Amino acid sequence: MFGYRVPAPNEALLISGKKQRGDDALQFKIVTGHGVFVIPIFSRASRLTLAMQEAEVVEDCFTQQGLTLGVQAVIAFKVGDDHESIAAAARRFQGDQSQMPTLVGRIFSGHLRSIIGSMTVEAIIREQQTLGEAILDASKAEMGKIGLAVDSLQISSIDDKGAGYIAALAAPHQAAVNQAAKIAQAAADQASAKAQQESARNQAEYSRQTAVARAQFQAEIDQAEQKASQAGPLAAAQAQQAVLAEQALVAQRNAELREAQLIAEIVKPAEAEAAATRTLARAQADATKMSAEAAAAEGRIALDQLVIKQLPEMLRAAAEGLQGANLTVLDGADGLSGVVASLAGQGLALLDSVRNGLAGQVADPAPASTTNGSTPDWTEPEQRALTN
Repeated sequence: MFGYRVPAPNEALLISGKKQRGDDALQFKIVTGHGVFVIPIFSRASRLTLAMQEAEVVEDCFTQQGLTLGVQAVIAFKVGDDHESIAAAARRFQGDQSQMPTLVGRIFSGHLRSIIGSMTVEAIIREQQTLGEAILDASKAEMGKIGLAVDSLQISSIDDKGAGYIAALAAPHQAAVNQAAKIAQAAADQASAKAQQESARNQAEYSRQTAVARAQFQAEIDQAEQKASQAGPLAAAQAQQAVLAEQALVAQRNAELREAQLIAEIVKPAEAEAAATRTLARAQADATKMSAEAAAAEGRIALDQLVIKQLPEMLRAAAEGLQGANLTVLDGADGLSGVVASLAGQGLALLDSVRNGLAGQVADPAPASTTNGSTPDWTEPEQRALTN
């Protein structure tokens, strides 16, 4: 948007050209973190970096013993976040912000020479952290005046410029270290030799135990082979016996199956045929009996029919017999009833006699001779009965 300016997160926007209210000393406005309208012609906006920067210091310094040491250090710094620091840095570096590292290097070089001059080489080498803190404390006030803040200071190297002093200081320690290293190496060699000897003993013991185990294993194999060779015939005989026993079982099973087959094929059909024959004979006997009974019944029926046919003739003959008879009835009607009853009783007796005679003839189916071809020959009792 025309006239609207927004600073980056690591920048401060400086707006000048218009008098700021509330602060006569500050002739420009500082904007961070948000945008602002800048009126062209009447106002001007510039930017001041708030990013982290580095300054390197390489300086020859004299120690308390008068020895020259070459010291290298790296300082990490930036413009302070408060408006006072931003205003102080803007007044000094707004025209050329690249001058910040140069000025910081010069400030720390002076404080570095001053502090190293009050210390011995041994102290400098041994207490580098203390040296760095002392330099920061000495430069804090001066850095604050120009609006800069130091985040860290690291001493990267210290050199005695070839004098050998530092090497001489390190020699006893190096010798002690070398001696300790030699002792440690000797102890390590001794331990290694001992370990090799122990390993050799262990290897020999392992070889011995392996040989013993192999011998025992071979003996067990030989014994097993011997037992196997001896057990071969016995095992074959046992196997043969098992085969024979199995064959006997199979033969028995086959016999049982054959027996069941014979029963199913011969015995069962014979039994069924005999049962059928018996059933048929019984049925024929029953039929014969029923035929005989039917014939007897038919004979009785024929006899009764014959008697019935002869009964009128018999009654007629009886009447003719009584026609010329001289009967005297003494008791009147009662006497007449008795005569009639007597005649009826004789008639019934005569009827039974005739029936029995005819029944015998029916039972004996032999043909009877006839005199005239139609009337049968009666026996004497039958003729007597019929004529009386």
